[in-house]
Amino acid sequence: MKKLLLPLCALCFCFSFSQDIELEAFASGFNRPVNIKHAGDDRLFVVEQDGVIKIVNTDGSTESTNFLDIDSRVGSSGNEQGLLGLAFHPNYATNGYFFVNYTNNSGDTVISRFSRISVNPAIADPNSELIILTYSQPYSNHNGGELQFGPDGYLYISSGDGGSGGDPQNNSQNTNSLLGKLLRIDVNNSSASNPYAIPSDNPFVGNSASREEIWAYGLRNAWKFSFDSLNDDLWIADVGQNSREEINMVASTDAGLNYGWRCYEGNNTYNTSGCPNSNTLTFPVSEYSHSGGRCSITGGYVYRGSTYPNLEGLYFFGDVCTQEIGYLRYENGNWNSTFEGFSGNWVAFGEDINGELYVSSLGGSIFKITDTLLSIDDNLLNSISISPIPAKNILNIDFSNVNVSFSANITVYDIQGKTVKTIFKDKENKSTSINTSDLKSGFYILKIETENGRQITNKFIKN
Repeated sequence: MKKLLLPLCALCFCFSFSQDIELEAFASGFNRPVNIKHAGDDRLFVVEQDGVIKIVNTDGSTESTNFLDIDSRVGSSGNEQGLLGLAFHPNYATNGYFFVNYTNNSGDTVISRFSRISVNPAIADPNSELIILTYSQPYSNHNGGELQFGPDGYLYISSGDGGSGGDPQNNSQNTNSLLGKLLRIDVNNSSASNPYAIPSDNPFVGNSASREEIWAYGLRNAWKFSFDSLNDDLWIADVGQNSREEINMVASTDAGLNYGWRCYEGNNTYNTSGCPNSNTLTFPVSEYSHSGGRCSITGGYVYRGSTYPNLEGLYFFGDVCTQEIGYLRYENGNWNSTFEGFSGNWVAFGEDINGELYVSSLGGSIFKITDTLLSIDDNLLNSISISPIPAKNILNIDFSNVNVSFSANITVYDIQGKTVKTIFKDKENKSTSINTSDLKSGFYILKIETENGRQITNKFIKN
């Protein structure tokens, strides 16, 4: 990331945003926790920047024995160096493989595979390391560091532009460099003699002037990226230079995209010398300026849990410098952002097996993201009945168990956020129905917005 530490006095700003989310303390006592992942079960694995991975149980307790300790191999003297990324193989339950992204004692990036100990699945074998890929880092900052397995089963890696400021080597636009990229490799049959393969549909396969590992380019420092667990969309939060932070969202199948750095910082020109035509570039779906002290984005996830239906479909992110957590909501054809102020240097988001979201502060604590409306309107949320699920020709909404009368606008959105149905419920009506016979099969979002501004959302399936 561009900036992880600031004097506390620089964080004294006033915010007037409504408080729609809350943070619930979950676990603490970590040393610079910079990554949170699950392994296909209900545990969370927390990556500490110095080179340790710890296991957190569902009650927030931390296992006394470290899952992995490679501190001696990890160089973390630079503020953005260290053990940065973790990804469990999709078949981890059977093969025990997981992958890490770290800077070594020479400051260069290493992508390695490790294995858990078969007799004790709560401990990994530090001697099982198989180095998959290495590449040099010319400076200590902008190492990227995120790892994710995509819906296609391949491993995706964010690399950062190599550091300094302004990408002085123009790595991001150079497709013969692995820096400033999103890489995509096949690690399903890794061995010492053949650590990875190149997927045949990578965009630069067969191009002798480009590295075939590249999936996308033109990134400055994609500190975090993720895939939407519902529709596989790829979300990339790219840390800006001097003035803009950006969020990119594309279909996971979109290959060879150029996100524009160093030609553009967000939607603003930065250094367009030798750059391609702007109509060949992919620009962010959302950006924000450095006004009010904002300076460094931490990307997160789209909420797909079931505990907080009001959060459904929101993309969460954070800004390290202002201690804000933000989210994007798709409304009327646009992604609109909301920021809420909390206390913490937010450096990583995590998603558990159930789609619930967590966020870690550099100071060592992990919080669960919750919804204030669930506690405020608990009776209202729990008393509205929607049937049948899945819906066929009619979706019935029953308000008879709600102990207050209210009017409401009821809206149905498709999974892309497009409005497909709207009706109005007046105070006297205790039930209403929506004709769904003309809707295509698939997932939809139902939003009920009351006269006093309360919003209730829920997912439903149309057969």
